[in-house]
Amino acid sequence: MIEIKGLTKKYGSFYALNDLNLTLEEGTVFGFVGANGAGKSTTFSILATLLQPTSGDAFVNGKSVKNDAHEVRKQIGYMPDFFGVYDQLKANEYLDFYGASYGISEKEREVLIPQLLELVNLSHKRYDYVDLLSRGMKQRLCLARSLIHDPKVLILDEPASGLDPRARVEMRDILRQLKGMGKTILISSHILPELAEMCDEIGVIDGGRLIAHGSVADIQAQLAGEKQITVKLKGLLENAVQFFEEDPFVSKVELEVDKNSITFHYRGSEEDQINLLRKALDHSLKIISFSETETDLEDVFMEITKGVK
Repeated sequence: MIEIKGLTKKYGSFYALNDLNLTLEEGTVFGFVGANGAGKSTTFSILATLLQPTSGDAFVNGKSVKNDAHEVRKQIGYMPDFFGVYDQLKANEYLDFYGASYGISEKEREVLIPQLLELVNLSHKRYDYVDLLSRGMKQRLCLARSLIHDPKVLILDEPASGLDPRARVEMRDILRQLKGMGKTILISSHILPELAEMCDEIGVIDGGRLIAHGSVADIQAQLAGEKQITVKLKGLLENAVQFFEEDPFVSKVELEVDKNSITFHYRGSEEDQINLLRKALDHSLKIISFSETETDLEDVFMEITKGVK
């Protein structure tokens, strides 16, 4: 569905993108992770045919963003990180304007617009002026606008930027529905744990280069070194602390009395971990649970971008 080949964008001697290569299958939800200036918006602007690359090319459903821009625009719905709304239009008028711009007939628009407003939970705001909507509502209206022509691909640049927690949950639920419709979705975000929840794949970009790409589990697996393990026990916490501190693979043992648990870093293999649990039970420790804490995606990002220039 999307194929990026050697995509490069230079401004003088500065590389906003440097030989970016990426392939995404149809129906994939892809999260683009990176700091400000890493190259996310540049990539999205090129895919949306708003910016020409210095070299390389990208293809959306087989159409080149360089040579078939008009055809590419039929395939994509683009929601930029900063978008404009027309203050003197009501929500339904706003969508009607964009529907007409895409050549959708008035009769079709009359059916389509209520459906889109329902999808983004704005049916009750159909006749409200756009400038009176909250930021979260404007974001959802902009998403509806990008869907007006039923594109196969959605490119969403920081769709949750500036939203409060409730609005972010609403946006995430809508994106899940769109995923269920089979849309191919590209999302950039700084809210990394939310990307982990929504995306099939993530890519980490830094300094214009894609430095990691894969499923969330694959990216997390790239972190070498220590795991964090939490053990919940019944009674005798001090004895348990001493037991775990004596293990050669254990470090940074922390006791949480209020939770009846102990957390520590562990450097051993999975087999070593099994042996540790077996020894703990043989040591008469009353273990309720013994679990590895899932690596936070923000920690993954910080680790794999460490030292990248």
